[in-house]
Amino acid sequence: MQLLTIGAFARAARLSPKALRLYDELGLLRPAAVDGESGYRFYDPAQLEQARLIAWLRRLGMPLARIRRICDLPADAAAEDIAAYWQQVLAETTARGQLATFLIDYLSGKGTTVEHTTTILGIRYAARSESGLIRTSNEDTAYAGPRLLAVADGVRGPAGNLASAAAVDALKPLETKPVPAEDLLGALAEAVGQADRAIAEIAASTPPGEAVTTLTALLWSGSQLALVHIGDTRAYLIRDGELFQITHDHTYVQTLIDDGRLTPEEAASHPQRSLLARALTGTGAAQPHLSLHEATAGDRYLLCSDGLSTVVPAPSLRHVLTGSSSPQQALDQLITRAYAAGAPDNIACVVADVVSLEAPRQ
Repeated sequence: MQLLTIGAFARAARLSPKALRLYDELGLLRPAAVDGESGYRFYDPAQLEQARLIAWLRRLGMPLARIRRICDLPADAAAEDIAAYWQQVLAETTARGQLATFLIDYLSGKGTTVEHTTTILGIRYAARSESGLIRTSNEDTAYAGPRLLAVADGVRGPAGNLASAAAVDALKPLETKPVPAEDLLGALAEAVGQADRAIAEIAASTPPGEAVTTLTALLWSGSQLALVHIGDTRAYLIRDGELFQITHDHTYVQTLIDDGRLTPEEAASHPQRSLLARALTGTGAAQPHLSLHEATAGDRYLLCSDGLSTVVPAPSLRHVLTGSSSPQQALDQLITRAYAAGAPDNIACVVADVVSLEAPRQ
């Protein structure tokens, strides 16, 4: 088969010769032949499919390093990797959109701040972490304080235990640090960055891939609360008797559900249901979801690890959370139900009620 000059190949692939030279230098798309004297590149027409794939992936905004990995994968695996990348892009776009909306409202005077609140809100809370029935160690961490609620689930092993504890410990200074409502997201994002750096120190002295943890936390100021979430720990809200999941799992199977290739029922028994798409790993590449919420008196929040959410279905969660009088009572009942369901994994839970601390001003 006759080879194409770099110019002819570039036109056929709708790429520039400059892009082809770059892909050659990066090892993405090597020419079929190079003239020994002139250094001129020649391409096989059979390479057009790969060239077009690279061009399409670049239009998606995919980094070249990830494109190189996809080009080395079989077609099915490459398709799954592209789907996971796009779900990540959508999640990041949603998070940026929520932040932009908050900033627009805040700067235009439409947002609610502490000064506008006529009722002071507080929280009553309970936290508990227990080992699963077939586990010999517990890498889950649960914490609750007057301003901070947090749950982290480390990977199995001592490094996971250290990572989950380090993630929560990095957030604890926010309990006593004055943080105005308008800076909640910034303060929380900075603390998560410190958590990731602490995990990097743990990772430096432990086997690769073991210092990993999920994290879901709520930080309060007045009636505003900031949520940070990464991984498959969850946050739920009970409001007016209804249960709402306010986090979105960062797992491989969730990307398949979002893409319509898997049902939630199928995901429950999928062999890779625990495979995380995002987590705190100490690499500096963490991409947690950050959002701002408005609390009202009577709200009840549940933060939990997947040791609860995978064995106690949503209707049971709602039944317990709406029928229990106190956070501690709800917490104890939830863990009892997890044990009754076999508790194959460790369980970390936080339950908190939003309460009014003073009557509204007249």
